[in-house]
Amino acid sequence: MTRRRSKLEIYLDVLWVIKNGTNKPTRIMYGANLSWKPLQKILDSLVSQGLIMEIELGERGDKRTTKIYKITQKGENVLKYFSKAKELLPLEEIAKTR
Repeated sequence: MTRRRSKLEIYLDVLWVIKNGTNKPTRIMYGANLSWKPLQKILDSLVSQGLIMEIELGERGDKRTTKIYKITQKGENVLKYFSKAKELLPLEEIAKTR
C-alpha cells in the first residue's frame, strides 16, 4: 500500500503538470491524479496566491472548457525552490514494519 500525498505534494504536482504544458482543467486533473472537486479548490487557491493565472477563452455556447491555466513566474520560483530543497535533503522512504 502506498502512502498518501501531503497537501504540499499535491499542490506541487498540479504546478508541475501546468508547467509541463497541460493547461485545460480536465487534463490537469488527470495529470495530477485528482478528482474534480479537490482540483477546483486547488486551482482557485493557486490563482489567489498568484502561482498560476486563469485565462478566459470567451463564450462558446456549450459546456466545454472556457478557461485555461498558465504558471506565473512566482509559480516557477516555487517549483525551483522546492526542487532545490529536495536535492539538498534526500529523504528516504520510511518502510513500515508490521
